[in-house]
Amino acid sequence: MAQQQFLHQRPIQNPFTNPFSSSPLSNSSASNRPISLFSRNGLLLLLALLVILGVFLPWAGSPLFPFPNRLSSSQSRWRDYSLSQAAKFVAKNGTVIVCAVSYPYLPFLNNWLISVSRQKHQDQVLVIAEDYATLYKVNDKWPGHAVLIPPAFDSQTAHKFGSQGFFNFTARRPQHLLQILELGYNVMYNDVDMVWLQDPFQYLEGKHDAYFMDDMTAIKPLDHSHALPPPGKKGRTYICSCMIFLRPTNGAKLLMKKWIEELQTQPWSRAKKANDQPGFNWALNKTAHQVDLYLLSQAAFPTGGLYFKNSTWVKETKGKHVIIHNNYIVGFEKKTKRFRDFGLWLVDDHASESPLGKLE
Repeated sequence: MAQQQFLHQRPIQNPFTNPFSSSPLSNSSASNRPISLFSRNGLLLLLALLVILGVFLPWAGSPLFPFPNRLSSSQSRWRDYSLSQAAKFVAKNGTVIVCAVSYPYLPFLNNWLISVSRQKHQDQVLVIAEDYATLYKVNDKWPGHAVLIPPAFDSQTAHKFGSQGFFNFTARRPQHLLQILELGYNVMYNDVDMVWLQDPFQYLEGKHDAYFMDDMTAIKPLDHSHALPPPGKKGRTYICSCMIFLRPTNGAKLLMKKWIEELQTQPWSRAKKANDQPGFNWALNKTAHQVDLYLLSQAAFPTGGLYFKNSTWVKETKGKHVIIHNNYIVGFEKKTKRFRDFGLWLVDDHASESPLGKLE
């Protein structure tokens, strides 16, 4: 009974009481009135709200900010930027140079761009951004040179070679290239862990449908055949999908369609950690009688397993190297160190030569 009397006598707390007030609750009418916007407490509450908004709103455009926010007008513009618009903007002499990049690979993109700029071909470069952070970063520094083809990937994930994320990332490559071919452009694809030492276009002899480089480390004679090599132990060739040049011909389009088909029939699994390259080789082998193919010079386009590991061969072929691929090694840190060891990590001292400048 005493407890019931206590409950009936207890004052009711007003839900509008100022949470920042240090005054204790009382039965006075002042504590039960709503806060006026023009009162001292109201102004303090409004000021606190403005401070909170001022701190957090600038982060809303960051890829790390977890809450949705309205895009800036510039960002909205790039979200609507189409591949046809982008290709038309960068194409020179009917040719587009393409790479596909996610946010963790931006330092390698910048390194590659410096080498491309030294050969005066940077204006033809189109970066296919695999996430919105990359799209906005590139277009902020170099407007019009990046496009995103949905769906977008997670910008903070660096997909390791052999992972499902890496497969998903690389498996979109033939679709991108086919779309550009359908628009009527020649297209050169490069991985960004490459460095140009010379202009590669002077080595694209003839009018073939597709040009590519061998990924084998066995040394070929300087006058080796430019035909597709014979299949290896696995029943297919070992051509690298890292550097490809295609003309907008029926043969090149057929090759890309077959590559897409091979990737669909041989998806990634935990047991078979596939990547895009075997599918490319199967496509080459199965369409060889329908597509005019051209194997590029090994001396000009050596695989990383040869260039970085056979110093004698490098000396014998000095002056002939055109594009160096930093493959046969896994990991950002290892690739960066090897580039540095061979004087090919250009971003340390020559970032100003890149259209992107120094990335922070």
